[in-house]
Amino acid sequence: MTFADAVVAWQLAHGRHDLPWQNTQDPYAVWLSEIMLQQTQVSTVRSYFMRFMQRFPTVADLAAAELDDVLGLWSGLGYYSRARNMHKAAQAVVALHGGVFPRSAETLQTLPGIGRSTAAAVASLCFGEPIAILDGNVKRVLTRFLGFKEDLASTRHERTLWGLAQDMLPQRQVAQAMPRYTQGVMDLGATLCTPKQPRCAQCPLQIQCVAAAEGAPQNYPVKTRKLKRSAESWWVLLAHTPQGEVLLEQRPSSGIWAGLFALPMFGSLDQLHQAVPARWRGALQEEGVFKHVLTHKDLHLHPVRLTLTTTSKMGLGQWLAGDVWPTLGLPAPVRKLLTTP
Repeated sequence: MTFADAVVAWQLAHGRHDLPWQNTQDPYAVWLSEIMLQQTQVSTVRSYFMRFMQRFPTVADLAAAELDDVLGLWSGLGYYSRARNMHKAAQAVVALHGGVFPRSAETLQTLPGIGRSTAAAVASLCFGEPIAILDGNVKRVLTRFLGFKEDLASTRHERTLWGLAQDMLPQRQVAQAMPRYTQGVMDLGATLCTPKQPRCAQCPLQIQCVAAAEGAPQNYPVKTRKLKRSAESWWVLLAHTPQGEVLLEQRPSSGIWAGLFALPMFGSLDQLHQAVPARWRGALQEEGVFKHVLTHKDLHLHPVRLTLTTTSKMGLGQWLAGDVWPTLGLPAPVRKLLTTP
């Protein structure tokens, strides 16, 4: 039995079938789930996906929405550039393709935020196009099965793996087999061929798998280049009133939390003090520092609370009512600060 045939048969009998974006060939739903699942756990994505589909049931609804509404619904999911590109892509589908998703991976890649693997996932799952995906789960499955020891930090070696992945696609009843194959290879990586403690004994590929024969699946995939982490400290002004009003400002259009609403942030405690009118400085209360982890950076956030009896002109940000700010796109640590007593 070929690799592809084994994957297809396993997916039919043992793969995942209960995810809310499965059992459909609606490219809008599949695309939405693929964007959300980038660097995010399935357990987290489930509820966000359902809320998005309820609020924006079609690509036209998403395209017509205000970006702030999209970011507000996305709030807490992280990697906010995904939401901004998703909104742009929806508008492009409506403006350039009459509200109908392109059927080929090549054309799908021309849309904002859709890379090679995401485009292939939509095209294969929805339209049966014989084209390989290569997300993190699939890289792990293929490199272990093949014993592919080349360093994927190299673009050349990753390109080689793309070619091998394309060669391993189903060869029989391709249009019908591709959706189940694509789902199956993702399911294997998510449920059996996991990064730690893979369940090789239950894997349909075990007999032919090089990594299983070596007894060293943890050695794959090989990727030596490590991201260099950095750290920053920010002092955060948490100005609010007993009525629930909060002082917020919109972040710049580039950089960390681009375009989101956040508490005013400063590079030092002294800068924060200087930004607050003198008559309120004595009421500032420092709270415990906490760390928020981003992909490449650790943020050490120092909240400084200022409780006012009523809104007062501060010269920065804008006061937003207690029934307004929860609906906005807020970074996860900011929402946590505002909702923790």
